[in-house]
Amino acid sequence: MTPAQRLARRIVLGLLDHLRSGQLTIVEHGKRLVFGHGSPQATVEIHSPRVWPMLLHGSRGMAEAHMDGLWSSPDLTAVVRVGARNVTAFDTWRRCLAPARVPLQTVRGIRARNTHTRSHSSVAAHYDLGNEFFALMLDETMMYSSGYFPRRGMTLAEASTAKLELVCDRLDIGPGDHVLEIGTGWGGFAVHAAKTRGCEVTTTTISREQYEHARARVRAAGVEDRVTVLSEDYRDLRGSYEKLVSIEMIEAVGWRDFGTFFGRCSDLLCSDGSMLLQAIVIDDRAYAVEKASRSFIRTHIFPNGCLPSLEVMARSVARRTDMRMVGLRDLTPHYAETLRHWRANFDGAAARLGDLGYDERFRRLWRMYLAYCEAGFDERRIGVVQMHLAKPRWHEYAAPASAHEAPLAVAS
Repeated sequence: MTPAQRLARRIVLGLLDHLRSGQLTIVEHGKRLVFGHGSPQATVEIHSPRVWPMLLHGSRGMAEAHMDGLWSSPDLTAVVRVGARNVTAFDTWRRCLAPARVPLQTVRGIRARNTHTRSHSSVAAHYDLGNEFFALMLDETMMYSSGYFPRRGMTLAEASTAKLELVCDRLDIGPGDHVLEIGTGWGGFAVHAAKTRGCEVTTTTISREQYEHARARVRAAGVEDRVTVLSEDYRDLRGSYEKLVSIEMIEAVGWRDFGTFFGRCSDLLCSDGSMLLQAIVIDDRAYAVEKASRSFIRTHIFPNGCLPSLEVMARSVARRTDMRMVGLRDLTPHYAETLRHWRANFDGAAARLGDLGYDERFRRLWRMYLAYCEAGFDERRIGVVQMHLAKPRWHEYAAPASAHEAPLAVAS
């Protein structure tokens, strides 16, 4: 072990001495060091001293060290949950330092502004990894967003469909409506809405792989007369629509363009229209620190992405639109359950993924990503909401009983 590695180890272990919730066991050279107490309980096995300096670089260093096989754990989610439980102790300190980081964040934000070209590149880096890859992880609906589990024993496909029903019910979508969807995914919402509600849907994506898959799916479903799939940036869309849907797309917009996004949505809605936005959100108190950080997810998974907070979205809506919020639903526990299904599918497809050329380093990265997100939702470091926004002439209606919120109905 080099002097730098010894120093880094001393710093990391010193920080672990301050664990206040949960227990972490470090196994190194056959020796066990136990920190904290209670649950959740997690174990980390150290395979190389090179891990210690990397752990000083936060989530990015932790993930990169795992990708390189420098440490492992039988339960990655538990490791992240212990970290999430205790990182709150550092939040106040980080917020105090946040003003000093504003100039650097501003420079980074300008350099990483999501221009049309950069947006295409960032989306391709994630969503164009291969349709077969995502098909192995997701269910047959190919919905890459939180499901909804109102009943015990539901399959992932049933939960995905239940979520789509929530969206359609909340917007009261029916025949005669022309619905705009920003962020096609693999065509799940567009096909579902056209087939079950008889509406017309125009949907857009800037992912090449998603665009081709969605077009083929529309043809296979026999709804070509009702669904139009575009390959256009949301900033270039034109027209007027009664309803607008965007399911977990805003995370790719970038923090400097949240106002632009909501402004375009408002402009595309008719005067009595409304929109349903499903968004992964970060706590308002953590947003200023996280928005321009170099976390491993923003570095390796979603380049140039940024999670909004509820406050930031509300402020953008107030400043850039004439819309108002008329409904808000929290689906956070349902996303943790969704991720458990995705992770099980991913692990079960390990051999097939290897055959397709996704090597072990890539698979370790994605296991960490799925576990990291699952733990984040479990510990509510992040959340997911459905926000209903309406134009001035929109009027409330009696929502169907099936649209009412239900608790997560799965075994704990």
